[in-house]
Amino acid sequence: MKPLALSVFTKPWKDLSPDELGEQTRRLGFDAIEFPLRAGYQADPEFARRDLPRLAKTLAQYDLAIASVASDTREETFAACQEAGVPLLRIMLGTPPGAGYLEAEQTWKRELARLLPLCERYQVKLGVQQHIGSGVFSSMELRHVLEGFDPHWIGAIWDAAHSALAGELPEQALDILWDYLLLMNFKNAYFARVNPDGPDEQARFKPVFTPARQGAADWRRALTYAIKRGYRGVLCMPAEYSETDRVLEYLAQDAAYLRDLRDSLSEEEG
Repeated sequence: MKPLALSVFTKPWKDLSPDELGEQTRRLGFDAIEFPLRAGYQADPEFARRDLPRLAKTLAQYDLAIASVASDTREETFAACQEAGVPLLRIMLGTPPGAGYLEAEQTWKRELARLLPLCERYQVKLGVQQHIGSGVFSSMELRHVLEGFDPHWIGAIWDAAHSALAGELPEQALDILWDYLLLMNFKNAYFARVNPDGPDEQARFKPVFTPARQGAADWRRALTYAIKRGYRGVLCMPAEYSETDRVLEYLAQDAAYLRDLRDSLSEEEG
């Protein structure tokens, strides 16, 4: 059985040329990338139908695919993904200012319903990722938003770090989303206090994004569960670390760790 592909989100490397991006990604041992189709990157969203296929062609010379794109949901974006052979478009859902959560949920469902015909027309899946904050945060919240949609076209992107920040057990979170699961993100985080400790101080915390074995998410448990249930999607590494000057160092370590986990767990299951 072919090993699960490893992908990396290339957001930290805005200034690399397409060839430099390909060389670095291949050197780190990845099979694919998730590309930020945003202004200032190697493909411009305003010229996506021209630039994204060009980027895909360049990366193919390094035996790399574009497994997913993080971008907007304009029709041009769907068309560019189809023309570049990108199967998945990743988005997140935030609560509109002044709206309550349940009101926002109905807005999100209407928007996903509007986007479904674009998924079908251009043969591109739409993946929604949970994220800390006032939008869709927990796995159950995400499932509730997705219920009623065809999971072949509109599904879930489970993020290990944000799931852990929500206090979730990986097995339970993945079980909640399993019918809709399109992609697994592997990064890690924990909450750290950001104000002084004192008897009159209200404690305040922020998430710190950290290497794999230093955060609240247990990658081994998550991947063990996914492999046992027959997950065949991509394992994407968002390359997000609070110590931004050490991204390449930490990413190389974590990519090696995730590859080792994948290979050992797949061998045990096989």
